[in-house]
Amino acid sequence: MSAIAITGASGFVAANLRVRLQELGYADIRPIKHTADDAAIRSALSGVSTIFHLAGVNRPENPTDFEGGNAGFTSRLCALAADAAPGAAIIFSSSTQAALDNPYGRSKKAAENVLLGHGKATGADVTIFRLTNVFGKWSRPNYNSAVATFCHNIARDLPITVNAPDAALNLVYIDDVVSALVTQIDHTTRTVGFAEAGPVYATTVGEVARMIERFRVGRQSLVTERVGTGLVRALYSTYVAALPPERFSYAVPMHSDPRGTFVEMLKTPDCGQFSFFTAHPGVTRGEHYHHSKTEKFLVISGKAEFGFRHIATGQTHRIETSGERAEIVETVPGWTHNITNIGDDLMVVMLWANEIFDRDNPDTIGLKVGPLDINEARDA
Repeated sequence: MSAIAITGASGFVAANLRVRLQELGYADIRPIKHTADDAAIRSALSGVSTIFHLAGVNRPENPTDFEGGNAGFTSRLCALAADAAPGAAIIFSSSTQAALDNPYGRSKKAAENVLLGHGKATGADVTIFRLTNVFGKWSRPNYNSAVATFCHNIARDLPITVNAPDAALNLVYIDDVVSALVTQIDHTTRTVGFAEAGPVYATTVGEVARMIERFRVGRQSLVTERVGTGLVRALYSTYVAALPPERFSYAVPMHSDPRGTFVEMLKTPDCGQFSFFTAHPGVTRGEHYHHSKTEKFLVISGKAEFGFRHIATGQTHRIETSGERAEIVETVPGWTHNITNIGDDLMVVMLWANEIFDRDNPDTIGLKVGPLDINEARDA
């Protein structure tokens, strides 16, 4: 594969991009420091086919540094690329602020114009991404974005400051940005001119702060947010990535009695909860029925007998299974049920219930299964 150069290679976006490029098999990735001299930059650019221009200044001590750090460095890069890699495509991470009349926006707009001029003069493809607030793993708190700061502080039980909770906030996730960037390497999928990375999530500062706080609280309540898709998924990933190593794990309540142990692991707002329990040899658990609640049992280790009796007809059923089988046993409304450890070792069973246990309305009515009719048994 051809060589690739990256300016701003020590930054947040570049760190994620470099990992993705390595995953895709690119071995010759050449970082270019903002402070490198012309000779070093020219050497790094020699023979490359693609330049990811991710360097920039966005929080200088002096606002006048915007121009030099953005437009000035871009001019220098283009001049050196015209000599060392005249045909190399340049993919630039600009900002949505390039459309605004402020020092940072004007410097980014000027850098865009330099790049477009370079493309016309050399024939090199130039792609410009006007990125909004990028967030994700490895973003720096108090620098890259409010999301990074919120995640860092909340993950450490530190206070956060939200001055304008209703302020609109547009966000784009780092994995989506990186995916959009790498599509520009291949000229057949390249967008010459302005390109978009997305989806862009429209939210507010207050809602982001509240969501991240709910992630923290979820470790105590065991209730997870809907973290499987969209903005919540991306925010949750960013929050977990901000955890210090000493907080990679956390304890959950363990309830033990002579029968064994019961542990709740995870609860969901609308898809039930996960737990596991153990039972010593000869111990029977359950002996109840539900009107609406359903459960799925998976024996992880040990040997189990499930007993069922229809509460209206008296029909019985028996299932024998073990940790050597990957078999789900499902409880059925209107059938009282139990589970007995019929082996010689401790039995461990994973359990999913379709609703969170509600002590005020448990839908769990005690009733022993009693003797089973062996003629209606099913041995696994």
